[in-house]
Amino acid sequence: MLIPAQFSHTAGPHTGPLAGPAARPAAEPSTASVPAVPLPRIDEPREVAPADARELSRLFFRRLRALTEGTAEHRYVRDTLIEMNISLVQFAVRPFRSRGDGGDLEDLLQVGTIGLIKAIDRFEPDREIEFSSLAMPYISGEIKRHFRDTSWAVRVPRRLQELRIDLAKAKEGLTALLDRPPTVADLAEHLDLSEEEVIEGLVASNGHTSGSLDALQADHGDGRTDGHSLADTMGAEEPALEHVENIQSLAPLLEQLTDQERRMLAMRFGEELTQAQIGAALGISQMQVSRLLTRILVHLRTSMLADPDRDEAEATQQAEQAPQGAARGAGADVP
Repeated sequence: MLIPAQFSHTAGPHTGPLAGPAARPAAEPSTASVPAVPLPRIDEPREVAPADARELSRLFFRRLRALTEGTAEHRYVRDTLIEMNISLVQFAVRPFRSRGDGGDLEDLLQVGTIGLIKAIDRFEPDREIEFSSLAMPYISGEIKRHFRDTSWAVRVPRRLQELRIDLAKAKEGLTALLDRPPTVADLAEHLDLSEEEVIEGLVASNGHTSGSLDALQADHGDGRTDGHSLADTMGAEEPALEHVENIQSLAPLLEQLTDQERRMLAMRFGEELTQAQIGAALGISQMQVSRLLTRILVHLRTSMLADPDRDEAEATQQAEQAPQGAARGAGADVP
């Protein structure tokens, strides 16, 4: 084993010859004498064996707490701790590698490294606990937060994201217990929630994943597709729908016309006859046909655009005012 080069706390981290990665300090000093303890120079911290990394981390953590933040030695000690313990991130990422909704492995490693840095900044060596006991929850927490913030197709509050997980576990447990799918009331009683909260969580669960409108749909139990996408089955706006509404609104108005007026409209717009031809068939002049058609069309158009409720209210008001006006005209006392 190579003997590590050492430097005091007053010297910079790059003074002295290089040492092997597995170098160990001769003895662990007490906290009171930390500033005087020399540190080994480690050029490849990622290559340090896990057992050596644990021993060296204890020494580096004690020195880190005694250094002033922002100095060159503080940066060296902190960066070395990150590099030596990066294997904790690689270990924490393994359970999440099979998930395909949170980015690639490189993204997970970067997110986990953030948790590692937070653990290094918060670790207190005087408590005499293993650094990994603090680091693993920090790393796993950052990775889970990453999935929570990026894997949902629609962003929902964290409360509903956590409720989705609780509902999934409750469904699985109640299905096995009741031998049937649980109802909303069953889930609410099991989770000690109101039915409105359960429904809100179930609706929010739909926002976790989304499907492409262009993806081929499987219409068979064996997964085979018929070559059509969801977009092919979606309806479009029907241009003739407005005509149906107009016809339904126009029908009762046409019933109020006279037989001659309805015949005139049928000849003009059904048979597409000219005004002269209509006048010859009805025995009237072309000018009379023109005036009659204009009057009929204006009446129909006005009636279709009118507000029935407003017209009914005005008619009721006029009917109530009519007896009062008649009484005033006769000289009677009207209250």
